[in-house]
Amino acid sequence: MAANGASLEKNPKRTVRVREKPNGRSPPDVSVREQREKDKADRLSLVLWRRPITTLQYFLLETLIKLKEFAQKLWHRRGSVLFLLVLCLFFYLAYSTEGTHQKYVQYLEGKFLWCAYWVGLGILSSVGLGTGLHTFLLYLGPHIASVTLAAYECGSTDFPEPPYPDQIMCPQGGGLEGSVSLWTIMSKVRLEACMWGAGTAIGELPPYFMARAARQSGADPDDEDYEEFEEMLEQAQTAQDFITRAKMGVQNMVQKVGFFGILACASIPNPLFDLAGITCGHFMVPFWTFFGATLIGKAVIKMHIQVCVCACVCVCVCVREREREHKYNFDVEA
Repeated sequence: MAANGASLEKNPKRTVRVREKPNGRSPPDVSVREQREKDKADRLSLVLWRRPITTLQYFLLETLIKLKEFAQKLWHRRGSVLFLLVLCLFFYLAYSTEGTHQKYVQYLEGKFLWCAYWVGLGILSSVGLGTGLHTFLLYLGPHIASVTLAAYECGSTDFPEPPYPDQIMCPQGGGLEGSVSLWTIMSKVRLEACMWGAGTAIGELPPYFMARAARQSGADPDDEDYEEFEEMLEQAQTAQDFITRAKMGVQNMVQKVGFFGILACASIPNPLFDLAGITCGHFMVPFWTFFGATLIGKAVIKMHIQVCVCACVCVCVCVREREREHKYNFDVEA
């Protein structure tokens, strides 16, 4: 007892050690957690059909703040803005002024609209977290097939423009036998396929920006949502089903490998690539790292794979039809 009393006299203020989490962070205070839960419930109740006046008020205030920030950014980059305005004025004068240059203007206009058409189809294919249109099967695949079949029928890919690409017609002089190869077909449809791939890369940006904005809007490491995210990762690591393991594989590859991991996921047909965008946005991967790897993977590597597969299938069909035709002619002659 005396020893205990002496120790208490020597250490009158005993410190209470806070139990830390395995990741080294102390748990948040109870009052702070309650306040966060209250704020979260308040945000969830802030919808148009429950609190219309307050919702519209916050909407207008946020719009004004965003417009002010955008105007400030434009003012800080006024040199670039002035250059773009002068460039747009130059293009407008070149487009509206009559002269011998109009044929080049019309050619560039047609190419621009043609590229914009395929970029738009690519965006429609990948936007919507897996619910987009399958524009490769509906548009790009049939276009590659029609070019391949016409090339083998005409013996050349030098289709007259116009009416190509609206209508495929054989050139008047014909083509040399054996001059059509897989590489010439890929060269003919490379522009359309690249633009479609670039559109799919652009369509992957909404999940990235959504996760990045959610992380920047106040999701600090002590946030409850972040704790739930960590718990989900811990449970997913012990899961045995194939889908969960595939998701974890994509996430680990993107998180650990970085640029080349994103490039590998984007270079193959990957229905789980939306998870890669969400992961990159959540872990604050730089924009150009994510978009650059996605653009190279989808518009260059994946494009050549898809065009090659589609063209090979069409070539096999053409060869089989020719063999069948030759066999039929031989039987008739016999």
